[in-house]
Amino acid sequence: MTVCETCGNDYDKAFQVTLDGKTHMFDSFECAIQALAPRCDNCGVRIVGHGMEKDGSMFCCHHCAEQKGVSEMRDRA
Repeated sequence: MTVCETCGNDYDKAFQVTLDGKTHMFDSFECAIQALAPRCDNCGVRIVGHGMEKDGSMFCCHHCAEQKGVSEMRDRA
């Protein structure tokens, strides 16, 4: 079996994720998200999905981008 790098669970259905050339082992998507998903530069939540990005800053939504002075993004057109 393989040990999850986030929670330490030794699980027979663990899976690998390769990011930036480094391989990670997880027992669930929850653990993979906690380890690898970026955080919003304003509120700190994990961004699951595309999020919003400007000049290397990541945001979960328009509101958080606006709080950091990024005004050109929109949640809806």
